[in-house]
Amino acid sequence: MNARTILSLSGDDRIAFLQDLVTNDVTPRDRLIYAALLTPQGKYLADFFVLNRDDRTLIDADAGQADALAARLTMYRLRRKIGIDVTDMPVACGTGPAPEGALPDPRHPDLGWRLYGSDGEDGTDWDAVRVAHCIPQAGIELIPDDTYLLEAGFERLNGVDFRKGCYVGQEIVARMKHKTDLRKGLATVAVTGDAAPGTPIMAGDKPAGTLHTRSGDRAIAYLRFDRVTDDMRAGEAAVGDVRRF
Repeated sequence: MNARTILSLSGDDRIAFLQDLVTNDVTPRDRLIYAALLTPQGKYLADFFVLNRDDRTLIDADAGQADALAARLTMYRLRRKIGIDVTDMPVACGTGPAPEGALPDPRHPDLGWRLYGSDGEDGTDWDAVRVAHCIPQAGIELIPDDTYLLEAGFERLNGVDFRKGCYVGQEIVARMKHKTDLRKGLATVAVTGDAAPGTPIMAGDKPAGTLHTRSGDRAIAYLRFDRVTDDMRAGEAAVGDVRRF
């Protein structure tokens, strides 16, 4: 699991405040909600889990994004009486038997559970799980100011609600939703040979995408689907067997 930081939101308006900003319906209590904050142009800034408790709302974010996320939320807060604090609360996760108080990861059943207030892992190979189900990670497949949510699979990962109403960037997401087909996006590919994450994928002499997380002979890749062929290359490695999710 990538390092995490927990933000704590307090104040009576905290849930309504988040509801106006993020991609998912964050009103339910006592379960994890996966969501993202976007730019006004509909591009990804950060993804996180939201957990509403009686007196506060927890935001479980990538540690490398937490400070910027807290600053962005503070900017949007304006004069609302909402506290936004960075905590030192630990979070544990795993795919084995869930301990008491653990909550299921809402993105996919194979991502197991998360437990707040405790730390540790059970040895899960997270890259293998992510590659198997084409699940993006902050800072790798999810790039701030660049990634579009639907190209990254947020709909199937339960990270966007098309019925909740307006939020930052909502018009762009809705417009992409109603396209007949996405021309670009994440998929998994077979890789034969050495190729580091970030290696461009070529279809002949045309750029076809970028290689990202790899596990064994498969990897997550960002692709231009109209240029996909069975004999692509990433450096010296052969790339093929594209699977869209």
